[in-house]
Amino acid sequence: MTTRRTRPAPRPPEGTPPRAELARQARTVLADAVRIARWVTLDGGAETAAASGPRSVRATAPTAGATNPQAPVAAPDGVPAQERAAAALDLTPGQIRAGWDRARLAGLVELHGDTARPGWRLHAWDRDDSAVLRGWVALFDAWSLVHPAPADVAPGAVAEVVEAVPQVLSLLQLSAGPEVVPALLDLLRQRVEELREERCEVPVEGADTAPDTVSGTAAASVPGPEGLAALLDWALEGLAAVGALTLGEGSDGRQATLTPLGSWAVWVKLEQICVAAQSPAGNIEQSAEDMLRGCASLTPGPARDEYRAWLAARTLTSAVAELLAVARGEDALLRGLAFEALRVVGAPAEAEVRAAAEEASLRPYALLWIAEYEGADPDDAPEVLTREEATWLWVDTAAAVADHGESTLLVRHLDSAVQGTVPALLDAVRAVGHPRTVQVLVALAAAHPDPALAKAVRRAAFQVHTGGS
Repeated sequence: MTTRRTRPAPRPPEGTPPRAELARQARTVLADAVRIARWVTLDGGAETAAASGPRSVRATAPTAGATNPQAPVAAPDGVPAQERAAAALDLTPGQIRAGWDRARLAGLVELHGDTARPGWRLHAWDRDDSAVLRGWVALFDAWSLVHPAPADVAPGAVAEVVEAVPQVLSLLQLSAGPEVVPALLDLLRQRVEELREERCEVPVEGADTAPDTVSGTAAASVPGPEGLAALLDWALEGLAAVGALTLGEGSDGRQATLTPLGSWAVWVKLEQICVAAQSPAGNIEQSAEDMLRGCASLTPGPARDEYRAWLAARTLTSAVAELLAVARGEDALLRGLAFEALRVVGAPAEAEVRAAAEEASLRPYALLWIAEYEGADPDDAPEVLTREEATWLWVDTAAAVADHGESTLLVRHLDSAVQGTVPALLDAVRAVGHPRTVQVLVALAAAHPDPALAKAVRRAAFQVHTGGS
């Protein structure tokens, strides 16, 4: 390994409260969400105070593209759970709806079909400050879902403002004090115009939207002064709703000030950008596939640095989507590396990775990611896989080794199989149905020094190829 200069651990700005205090503030912001999550998943609600474990609920999914909180959740007896929770927790129905939505966004609860289960953060809430801060940051990242956007504004304009808001937050963080809304509005308009120039989009004169002749939808132009001001108000109110800033009236008019939590979160994001500027291998501008190929020869530490740099230069939503698209490809090596990069993403990738667990080709990788994300030791995480899933992963990893590694590595990979004997492994491999099974077995037979074992492996490859047993 080459000697590399290591960057010292960055320190938060002077005046930033210690993590324990930040976690206390985050607990305060999410106090109602935690109470509601515990009532739904742990206390058993009004049905029984002695019940434990997950409680079945019927959840009406939000409509596509909706940013409103989740629709009412009903208990099995048909009585609206929101009303029962309001009575039990001494909260209004509106507070119940808002708290339930925040509990989901912060990872305090997980919905599995018709069952709500406590998330790992809920279990760790009282003892683990890191879990609390992760939960709050997940809510902070989802601020645009907490407060509905104005209904009369084109979705494209809303998306532009969401993409431009980090610039506004950076100004608030650097100013370390209140900033008047007109100054924030000027900065927001400038950033939105820059984003459109980067995409080489030309606004249509005299109109807020222009019809898209290809898709039939409205393509947003830069909103007018009133429209952009309304969107800025929406953004500030959404950020205030998650505890990232406060709004008030000053001598010069309405002003916004970051809370300690908000200032700390923005500093963390800025640090990620600094890491991006120091990309070790220079893959920041590459696609996800090319970046992962560039990281294939790196050891784990430098590879993680590269993943962080690449991620910091993108919006997490697009980065996660791009990594999962690569994982769905034919290259098994890139599939494994894509999930390593997703481990660096952490909480913002949770929903997409859980959805990917429904895809057969990604399921073993996704289940391992989820297990480690929920606190399992990486050495113990494989225990969450069934024998079939472990076998599929073994074949997929073998395909990566066959395509990119040396024959000796393929032979050593044989020892990592969960089956105790080679005949048992071959039976399992034949049954699992991996599309690369034949190529893997042929490569293993060619590489293995034991003639008898190589012959058995070749026979298994022939049987899979011909469809025999």
